Parts: sequence; structure tokens; C-alpha cells
Amino acid sequence: MEIEKKVRELIEPIITQNNFLLDQVVYEKEGNIQFLRIIIDKNGIVDVDDCVTVTNLINPLLDEKDLITENYILDVCSKEKGCE
Repeated sequence: MEIEKKVRELIEPIITQNNFLLDQVVYEKEGNIQFLRIIIDKNGIVDVDDCVTVTNLINPLLDEKDLITENYILDVCSKEKGCE
């Protein structure tokens, strides 16, 4: 999907600069809600604090570029545990 590619190109540099790996970008609808799922990894275990850190890094970029015009929920999660 084009949105996923554009989001990846936008956020991958800052994620990598902060010692995380961007595993996957998934934009999908569950029921009536759109989710932008950013699945991250790193050398070691990804914990909740890491997900919060990445959320805080990418949120301003996503807001500034406004690649997705409809409402969505940003869900940053780990490769090991998956998204909920």
C-alpha cells in the first residue's frame, strides 16, 4: 500500500537514528477504526518505554506531513509481542 511506503520513508530515519529497527508499517481497518501500526525491534527486548519513545519520535513527523487525512490510532508495538 502506498500510505505504508510513504510512512516508512518518513519515519524510518529517526527510528534508526535512535537505535531501533522498523520492522513493519501496517495501515488497516478493524471494525470502524483505522490503525497505523508501527512494529519495531531492537538489539535486546523492546519494552513499553521503547514503544512510548518511538511514538514520541514519530508523532510530530506524522502530524507535520499529514500523510493520512482520515482519523486513525497510532499503535507502536514490538515485533516479539505484536500489536494488540
